[in-house]
Amino acid sequence: MSIFERYLTLWVALCIVVGVALGHVMPGFFGAIAAAEVAKVNLPVAVLIWLMIVPMLLKIDFGALGEVRKHWRGVGVTLFINWAVKPFSMALLGSFFIGHLFAPWLPSGQISSYIAGLILLAAAPCTAMVFVWSNLCEGEPHYTLSQVALNDVIMVFLFAPLVGLLLGVASISVPWGTLLLSVLLYIVVPVIVAQLWRKVLLRGGDDGFNRAMRMLQPVSLVALLATLVLLFGFQGEQIVRQPLVIAILAVPILVQVYFNAGLAYWLSRRFGVAWCVAAPAALIGASNFFELAVAAAISLFGLDSGAALATVVGVLVEVPVMLSVVRIVKATRGWYEAGAGKVPTALEAHR
Repeated sequence: MSIFERYLTLWVALCIVVGVALGHVMPGFFGAIAAAEVAKVNLPVAVLIWLMIVPMLLKIDFGALGEVRKHWRGVGVTLFINWAVKPFSMALLGSFFIGHLFAPWLPSGQISSYIAGLILLAAAPCTAMVFVWSNLCEGEPHYTLSQVALNDVIMVFLFAPLVGLLLGVASISVPWGTLLLSVLLYIVVPVIVAQLWRKVLLRGGDDGFNRAMRMLQPVSLVALLATLVLLFGFQGEQIVRQPLVIAILAVPILVQVYFNAGLAYWLSRRFGVAWCVAAPAALIGASNFFELAVAAAISLFGLDSGAALATVVGVLVEVPVMLSVVRIVKATRGWYEAGAGKVPTALEAHR
C-alpha cells in the first residue's frame, strides 16, 4: 500500500474542508459546475466517477462471470438488506431521530419532508460508487458487477411502489430520465469501454496489463478526492448557513449505514460467505444511489424542500462514512475468517 493510500482518510478530511471553504468563498463557480447536468445527473461528477470506476472494471473478465453462482449466498444477503431491511429501517430511524428526538431543534414545517428525503435515500441501492468501495476492500469484482446489475433491474420495478408504501403516497413520480441515464453512464458505457480497453492491454501480455493497472490506481483515488471537493463545494453555503440541521440529518444516515453494513457482514459470516464477497456485500447493502434520491426528492417536494436537503446530506455523509466501513471490514478479516472458515482471495475465488 502506497503512502497516498495509507493516509487516504487524511486526504478525504482535507478535501472536505477545502470543498466547504471553496463552496462558501466561490459559490458562483461551484453553482456553474452544479448546473452542468442532464436529467439531474451532474456531468462533471459523472466524468470523475468514470475515472474512478473504469480502472476497476478493467479487472473484470466476462469469461469468469459464471463463477458468481458460487456466491449465491452473498447475493441473497445483499438483496435482503437492500430491499427488505434498509428502506424500512430508515423509516423507523427517521421517525425516531427527526420526528421525535431532535424535533425541537428542527423547523416544524419541514420535519415530515426531512423524513421523506431519508426514505428516498434508503430506497435506492448505490450503482457506481460501490465499485470504488469494493476495490478498496479487495472485493470480488465479478460479484460486485453482478450484484449492482441485479439491483438496477429490481430498482426499475420496486423503487416507486416501495417509496409509495413508506411515504403513504398513492402515486410516485419516478425520475425515469435520471434512473436510466445513471445506469447508462455508470454501468453500461463504462463496462463496454473497460472491456474494449482490457482487450487492448492484454495484447501486451500479463506484465503489460499489470503495469497499466498499477499506473491507473492513483487516477481512481485522485478522482475520488476531486469528487469530494466538488460535492462539498456544491453545498458549502448550506453547510455554513445551517450546520445544526445538517448535523442532525446526518445522525440517522450514520446509524443506518453502520447498522446495514454490520447486519450484512454478520449474516454473510453466519452463512459462510467468502470474505472477498462479504466485504463488498456489506458496502453494497449500506450505500445509496444518491443521484436518484436527490432527483426524486426535487421532483416530489421541490428544490428548496427538506426532502431535497436530506438527500444532499446523504451525499455529503456517504463517502467518508463508507471509507470507514472499508477500514472496518479489512481490519476484521481475521475475525470473519475465524467464523466462516478459510476464505479465498478475490483472485482465487474466480479461478
